[in-house]
This record gives sequence, C-alpha cells and structure tokens, in this order.
Amino acid sequence: MLDVQNISLNYGRQVLKNISLSLKQGEIISIVGKSGAGKTSLLKIMAGNLEPTSGEVWFEGVKVKGPITKLIPGHPEVCLVNQDFQLDKYHTTEENIKNPILYLPEKDRNAFLEELIDLLELGSVRYQQAISLSGGEQQRLAIARVIAMEPKVILLDEPFSHLDGLLRKKLINYFLELRRIRKTSLVLVSHDGTEVLGLSDRIYSMKNGIITRKGNPHKFYYRPKSLEDARLFGPMNSIRIGEKRVFFRPDEFTLNPHDCQSIVDVTFLYSSFTGPVYENFFRTLQGEQVVLFSFNSLEDVTEIGIEHKN
Repeated sequence: MLDVQNISLNYGRQVLKNISLSLKQGEIISIVGKSGAGKTSLLKIMAGNLEPTSGEVWFEGVKVKGPITKLIPGHPEVCLVNQDFQLDKYHTTEENIKNPILYLPEKDRNAFLEELIDLLELGSVRYQQAISLSGGEQQRLAIARVIAMEPKVILLDEPFSHLDGLLRKKLINYFLELRRIRKTSLVLVSHDGTEVLGLSDRIYSMKNGIITRKGNPHKFYYRPKSLEDARLFGPMNSIRIGEKRVFFRPDEFTLNPHDCQSIVDVTFLYSSFTGPVYENFFRTLQGEQVVLFSFNSLEDVTEIGIEHKN
C-alpha cells in the first residue's frame, strides 16, 4: 500500500540513511527512537511534504510527489498530524472539523462532528478560534480534523504527548476501530515505546537516521538488543550474575526459583501500589536495584528466580 524505498536525507549532515519500510492496508506500525533520530523527517517525506535527497515513496503503485514537483505538497489519501498541526487558525474548532466533511448529508455531517468533538474532548472549546487554543487542544483538534478527512493512511507524530491516560486509551481504541471498520492504516512516531506497544502490529526502532531493528511488540519488549533499547519500552532490570550481565523485565521472575538457572538473593526495600499492581523494589547483594511487579506486596521475599518469557 505505502512503500518507502531507500530514503536518505542530508542537511549538511546525514539525517536519514537508506530507510526502507512498507505499510499494508489496515496495518498499524510504529517508529520509536529518541529525539533527533530522524523520525519526524521520515514522516514528512512519507506524506509528500518534504523532498528526500534520494529514494522514493510509493502509494498504491503510484509515486508520491514531493514539494519540488508538486505545487501544493502532500497526498490526499496520506494525512500527517505533526507538531505544526496545519489548522485553519482563524476558524473555530467546530469549523476546522466540519469543513472537510461538508460533502456529507447534514444529518451524517452533524453526527460525525459530535462524535469527534466527544472523542477528543473538545466540547468546551468548540466555538473558539484555533489560534486561541492551547498546544494540547490544537493537537487534539488536528487529530480530529484528520480523522474527519477519512484518509487511507494517517501519519501521527507523537500523538499522545499532550493527552492524559484516559483520553489516550480512548483514542487508541478509536484507532483500532478505524482499522477494523475502515481498514485505515496508521504510522505512529514516538520517543516512548510504552505508548505504542498495545497498538502496533510492527515496530521499527530508529537511531541516528537508521532503522536499527524491526519486529513485533512482544519481541521489542522481552527481547531487546541493548539496555538503552529496552528502556524505551518500560523498566528493565540489569544485574550481574557471575561474569554475565542479565536483563529481565519486572514480570520475568518466579518466587519458586529452584528449577531456574539464575537465582538471585535480594533484600526488600519498599513497595509502591500503582493500582493494577505493586511495584516492589529490592537490592541485590552487589547493591544493584531490582523492581518486580506483582499483585501483592513482596515484603517477605528474599530470593527470586529469573524466568524469561518466550
């Protein structure tokens, strides 16, 4: 559906180098990496808003033209939400959402408008001009506007950065419904892998303008290539056992360790109740901190076994 082929970008320095990836209809992929990795530049190229130094982007077998060859950059079926938001600043929130759907019958148009205002919690600012909205409100409006356009591909740059936990979960569920009902494809960019684990079919990691790895969320979470990569997706314990350094997630342990190859003596420090689980903090004999997740406090635990998930 959308194919990125050998994309490179130079601004006196290498921003992107030989990036290739593909997106199928109804698929959700995420690109994760620290700030400065080149993620936003890649999204702009995928949308046709930025010209690569070399390489091509194809959508449904047709080359996506960049701003050098197209007067008004972009592709009607590939919509990007980035930090620029691209709103009609002097139109109200309601007008920004309604304008792309004026072709719909009035009843359907009004129903869709109310659905998106409710989804992105924009009711209190529906009659305010976009220029007067906060950064978070503008981001939510930009997402609502793009959903209203009903493109085949939505590209989202840090879409959850201004959202609280409940709104983030609601939006994730909506994206999953978009994929199920309309077969909409999505590409999400984030510096925080925990935001995209439950949403992604595939994940790409980026560093210094290069794709360093691709795989499914389970592989990224439980089989990281390095401690740095691991911590993009949540807490990771790192301790030394003999001559080896061992990595394990806070849920990769057993309290019946005698059949495990890796048994660790620990000293309980404290527990923190987070709602779904307790976070239990320990110290090893070497003074390294360990955090374990459990449904009850582990204050009486003095020994654990490391039990990696397949």
